[in-house]
Amino acid sequence: MRIGILLGERSGADALQRLSDDLRRSADEGFRSAWLSHIFGLDALTALAVAGSRVPEIELGTAVVPTYPRHPGALAQQARTTALAVGPDRLTLGIGLSHRVVIENMFGYDFERPARHMREYLSVLEPLLAHEPASFTGETLVGKLELGIPDEGRVPVLLAAMGTQMLRLAARRTDGTVLWMTGPATIRDHIAPTLGAAVAEAGRPPARIVCSLPVLVTDDIESARELAARSFAMYGTLPSYRAMMDREGAAGPADLAIIGSEEQVAARVREVFDAGATEFVGSVFAGGDDARRTRKLLASLNG
Repeated sequence: MRIGILLGERSGADALQRLSDDLRRSADEGFRSAWLSHIFGLDALTALAVAGSRVPEIELGTAVVPTYPRHPGALAQQARTTALAVGPDRLTLGIGLSHRVVIENMFGYDFERPARHMREYLSVLEPLLAHEPASFTGETLVGKLELGIPDEGRVPVLLAAMGTQMLRLAARRTDGTVLWMTGPATIRDHIAPTLGAAVAEAGRPPARIVCSLPVLVTDDIESARELAARSFAMYGTLPSYRAMMDREGAAGPADLAIIGSEEQVAARVREVFDAGATEFVGSVFAGGDDARRTRKLLASLNG
C-alpha cells in the first residue's frame, strides 16, 4: 500500500521553516508522499518548492490547486519551476475546479459549465507540462506559448474529479484523480469503474486514484467523531462533497473519518485500497499522543 500524509497548513513568519520540518519528519517516518492543500494560506507550489528542496527523500503533491484564478500557462510555468527546485520525478500537480462559492463570490469568475472550463484548461496545461508548445483557442481561454524551463520529464497531473463527466475527463486527459471526503463504497461503485471504463476506451494506462480522508488512532472514539464533525463541517455543505457523502450513505464528514484503534484504522485503510484506490493520504486531525499513534500506524502500512 502506498501511504502519504497531508501536511498541515502553517501560518506565521516561520511558516515555511515549520513546513520544512513537517516534511522532514514525514520522510523520516517513512511516508511515501506528502501533500499540501492550496486554500488561503501558503501558495502550495511555492511552499513545496522551498520545503521540497530542503528534504529530497519524499514525493510531493498538491491537493489541490484551483484552476480558475490561474491561466494554465502560468500554472504550468510555476509547476515546472517547482519540479526543477525539488528534482525529477517528485512532484504531482493536483488541480481542481474549487467551488462556486469560492470562484464566483470570492474571485468573481463565471462558474458556468465547469467541465468545459477544465477541458479547455487541460488543452493548454498538459502540453506545457510535457515540454511541448501549446496552441489552443477555446471559448473560455487562449493559450499559444512555449516554456523554456530546464526541468526534467513531464509533471504528472491529477484532477479532483467526483462526478461522472469529470472522472471521464480525468481518465482521458490526466493521470487520474485525487479525492477528498469520498469513501470506499463510492470508490468501489462509482469512482473506480467510471475511471476504468474511460481509460480502457481511450487506450490509456490505469488511472491513479489518490484517496485522502481524515484519520485518527484514538481510544476516545466519540470525542474524535465530535471533533471531526466540527472541524470538517463545511465540506458537508459544498455540493460536490455532499453528493459523494450521499452516495456513501454518510450523514456528514464524521462518518467518513477513519477513527478507532490501530486495528480498526488499519482495516478501514485496507478497505479503501480494496475498493480500488491506488494511494491513501491521511489527514491527521488532532495532536498529542493520538497524532503520534496515527502517524506511526499509517507509516507502518506502507508497502
